Amino acid sequence: MTTTPRRPGRSLAPGQLCRIRIRDRASGRVRTVHETAERLFEAPNWSPDGRLLLNGEGRLWWLPVTGGEPAPIDAPGLPPVNNDHVLAPDGVTVFATGTDGHLWRLPATGGEAVQVTGDDGGRHYLHGIRPDGQRLAYVHLVPGAGKPLSARIRTCAPDGGDVREVPTEPGPADGPAWTADGSALLVNTEAFSTTPGHAQIARMREDGTGRVQLTHDERVNWFAHDAPTGDAVLYLSYPPGTEGHPADLEVELRLVEDERWDSPRTLVTLHGGQGTINVPCWAPDGSAFAYVDYPNVAAAGD
Repeated sequence: MTTTPRRPGRSLAPGQLCRIRIRDRASGRVRTVHETAERLFEAPNWSPDGRLLLNGEGRLWWLPVTGGEPAPIDAPGLPPVNNDHVLAPDGVTVFATGTDGHLWRLPATGGEAVQVTGDDGGRHYLHGIRPDGQRLAYVHLVPGAGKPLSARIRTCAPDGGDVREVPTEPGPADGPAWTADGSALLVNTEAFSTTPGHAQIARMREDGTGRVQLTHDERVNWFAHDAPTGDAVLYLSYPPGTEGHPADLEVELRLVEDERWDSPRTLVTLHGGQGTINVPCWAPDGSAFAYVDYPNVAAAGD
């Protein structure tokens, strides 16, 4: 098989590390699966057969959860990708976001990539797949002068058909991921605040009904992922005043168990943000989750 050439993507700063890590839910133990100062990896998905799907340098990579060296996926026809990708529940198909603004699908083992979304005047950023594999959830972003004119949620079939708008107004919304039972979407939205960037987590049905605000604090909360067991939600929490989901900030990974949204637990405080948990990252049995941090060793004086 011919490996496609290295392609551009985010890179590490001098003295910065990329650490792919796994946290066990029961014990709280954290182990580093892979550490490098050479390549910036992002956004781990966890496959049914015990591997992590990552992106780095504009490509997709596989890494065993037991550790080792990431291996690139050969995907002819796939443009450079960003950190918005998901695995089909059976682990056979990968859906990814190209830097051309389209969603793409390809075999998880490698092979020819096929464009999923069509031209509709916007760019598409994938974040979720329904547990039955029958619906994708993504952000539809219409570019403007220096900032998006709109950032809205849409869903579609895996072949790109049956596109549906998910009403989330007012304000932009992002990070749509399905709940474990497939009945609703978790999103981060600015609908509950007049302060730019003050995103909170909400849950709603695909048609926009039943919307409930779940987080109510001064922090900026993104990328909520329901555990496959349905009894816990992991999300990324930025410092107050953050706009968007930038990299290289001190952020927290928070866990809500058994619908206790008034008392989230901070599990990890880390240097990261963009790339840490952009996509569903739980182990298939809900016993652990994967994430990426980017400590700056030079700045820390280590």
